[in-house]
Amino acid sequence: MLTHSVRGSPPVQVGSEMVDEEILGTQIGRNMSKVLDSILHGYDARVRPMPEDDPSKPTQIKVDLNIRSMGPISEIDRSYSMDCYFRQTWNDPRLRYSGPSKEIAVHIALLEKLWKPDTYFLNGKDSYIHMITTANKLLRISADGTIFYSMRLTIKADCPMDLQAYPMDTQHCPLTILSFAHGANFLEYIWKYGNNQSIVVNEDVKLSQFDIASYSHQNDSTMLKDMSFSSLHVVFKLQRHMGYFLLQVYVPAILLVAMSWVTFWLNREATSDRVGLGITVILTLTTMSRGNDRDLPQVPYATALELYVQMCFTFLILSMFEFVGVHYFTKHGGGDYHNIDYCVILWAVVRNKI
Repeated sequence: MLTHSVRGSPPVQVGSEMVDEEILGTQIGRNMSKVLDSILHGYDARVRPMPEDDPSKPTQIKVDLNIRSMGPISEIDRSYSMDCYFRQTWNDPRLRYSGPSKEIAVHIALLEKLWKPDTYFLNGKDSYIHMITTANKLLRISADGTIFYSMRLTIKADCPMDLQAYPMDTQHCPLTILSFAHGANFLEYIWKYGNNQSIVVNEDVKLSQFDIASYSHQNDSTMLKDMSFSSLHVVFKLQRHMGYFLLQVYVPAILLVAMSWVTFWLNREATSDRVGLGITVILTLTTMSRGNDRDLPQVPYATALELYVQMCFTFLILSMFEFVGVHYFTKHGGGDYHNIDYCVILWAVVRNKI
């Protein structure tokens, strides 16, 4: 039995021998380097991997997502953002190897020497890879030639919004994944774990104004310029919270309308008090409604919140009209303006002239 001891590291038994752990690690590293050199010899990264059973079949790209956080969601830009691990798996028969390790975790610099799919997000706006403290990418090569490629992305995607029911609305925000240049005859995108388990949303994902009611994903095809592309579709169903709007809009508007009714109990002679109170509540509601409009795009239709505020304005204006009507009719019908005998006045004027 042989025992090696270098720098005091504990020996490890390999077969019938005891080998130093540091020496064993060096040997494994050299073996992996030899494996990588052998599989990259004559490898052409410009050619996509083709299935061995039928080279005419498209290369399958299996995709899954792990969503770490989501937000913000902007009504102005009609977009949403999310931080996720975007993972792709495909098989490249040219990278098969034989060795003691069934899987090799390699440096991402090797990506430049390997073929990889040109995946992109059709409705993406401003997506990027996290680079702190280094590029957040992971690459593993299995003995059967399967490549696992994962990266951490922040995706900002377009979300068409219908705001007619705002703020009691539900939005459906899509995400479409496909190849940039390869049609369905060359690349086929599928969900790695099927249509129900390929997307995982962390339990601690919380949004300020929305709840993720549900999300669905499926395989599909997309037509772009008379060319069919294999694509994957995800739709996030987002339900808006009502708590903020109840406290900041609905309850204050109700109180302002109720405050305008105080003028009904004031003396009709207190003109300045009644007019001042009515104008104050109107200006307050105007300021409050303008503050809410800043968070919304200029849409060609009225939202539910705008209709509610306009109805409150109607009640405030009607309360002002009520005061004007009461003041006018009580002045003219209550005897404040006495009847005048115009004949007596005319006779006095004529007599003075004579």
